[in-house]
Amino acid sequence: MTTGSDDAPRSGPAPGADHAFMARAVQLAELGRFTTDPNPRVGCLIVRDGVVVGEGWHRRAGEPHAERHALIEAGERARGATAYVTLEPCCHQGRTPPCTDGLLEADVARVVCAMVDPNPLVAGRGLRLLAEAGVAVETGLLEAEARALNPGFIKRMEQGRPYVRCKLAASLDGRTAMASGESQWITGEAARRDVQRLRAGSSAILTGIGTLLADDPSLNVRLGAEELPGMRPGEGIRQPLRVVLDSRWRTPPTARILTLPGTTLIVGAVDDPRRMAELKGAGAEVYLCPGDSGRVDLGALMSELARREINEVLLETGPTLAGAAISEGLVDEILIYLAPHLMGDAGRGLFSLPGIDRMRDRIPLAIVDVRAVGRDLRVTARPEPTGTARGS
Repeated sequence: MTTGSDDAPRSGPAPGADHAFMARAVQLAELGRFTTDPNPRVGCLIVRDGVVVGEGWHRRAGEPHAERHALIEAGERARGATAYVTLEPCCHQGRTPPCTDGLLEADVARVVCAMVDPNPLVAGRGLRLLAEAGVAVETGLLEAEARALNPGFIKRMEQGRPYVRCKLAASLDGRTAMASGESQWITGEAARRDVQRLRAGSSAILTGIGTLLADDPSLNVRLGAEELPGMRPGEGIRQPLRVVLDSRWRTPPTARILTLPGTTLIVGAVDDPRRMAELKGAGAEVYLCPGDSGRVDLGALMSELARREINEVLLETGPTLAGAAISEGLVDEILIYLAPHLMGDAGRGLFSLPGIDRMRDRIPLAIVDVRAVGRDLRVTARPEPTGTARGS
């Protein structure tokens, strides 16, 4: 179908309307936070004569994309309309047909896109195809908000690694466990439910063998679909990949994580065919990833997880692995739940980091959010480039 035909109605947006319509598209994309993985979260609006005639968001990989849902709802009213989409429409045949084809077939007049798709299979080609067909194309509106929807997908496409969040719970004096190792429960019920939502939005949950041996954790999502926005009542919860760093394959075959729905990947550094076969027989996947000093190569593991289409990793572990990941520059975001009590000097600290003698060698963080979660505080911080420590 030829775009821009004379009999198709055309109307420009009211002042400020573009921003409002794209903001709504961002809201729609948020509804896919717990379901779209490994695909990006995308929302779309079809607007004609200032009226929304179609809305859509991408629900699951293999199902129609946001544009297709919105076009179906709009029907014939999409002709001559404007499409607002949070990510550049795809232009390649994957598990679903190209969205550029759908927009051209519907004869939309204009496409406003928040950001270019970092996927090399698209990367501007979708917008060029639309423009060459006579569709008015604009990009960059609410780009920061659109990028915030998909930090893991973007980092995986641009850098070949997932986005890593390190989650810790601590007392107000910075202790994550008693001297005995007892750590349950530092925070309250509201904070623990907040962590469940973090898990539900993650592609993988990563811990170390020390945490597994001490706590025998489940590392799963224990919420119902009705508790997660965008999910249908009774819909099955996607369980993130559970990853255990276990250099010498000490995971017991009876570990709880091997008995739960979902996949557990145990990553070792020493080639031990007998132990690896034993863990595989217990239901685990195993992956050998040797690094220096008999430890797992964390950087290589992150690249392997990205190869497996893991977008966002939630690191739930003790101070040793948390400190190692930060020291190697692998952590993009730190979330600390601070509980209103004191645990004393004998307790275990947040991070095991190399000794720092000079103030200028501190690891600088930018605090991007502080909020109350029940009786606890959740502090979100992101590492800053080296050499940006401030203060005196």
